[in-house]
Amino acid sequence: MARPPRRRTAKELARFFKKGGCVRFQNEERLREGSQSYKKGDEVRIMADSQEDLHSIRALLMDAGFAPGRPFIKGRRFCQPVYGREAVTRFLLLITKGR
Repeated sequence: MARPPRRRTAKELARFFKKGGCVRFQNEERLREGSQSYKKGDEVRIMADSQEDLHSIRALLMDAGFAPGRPFIKGRRFCQPVYGREAVTRFLLLITKGR
């Protein structure tokens, strides 16, 4: 079992999330459309203003035991996703305890 993340890691992730993050949950009603047309799942999105912030977010996520997804550009910002229902739940618990 992995060691719990440091308190500083949780606080820094919470700071980045508060600055520009969101949680997207799977739409249960759309699941009836079938797996070919609706493929969305639960995810956390953390926005970064610069590549330096993006690298910091990725390092913090890995330090906390998450497997960050592939970052992408949304608007003029970098978006770092974390996918999966279990990961989303664990992330939300982590940042609420880190306050």
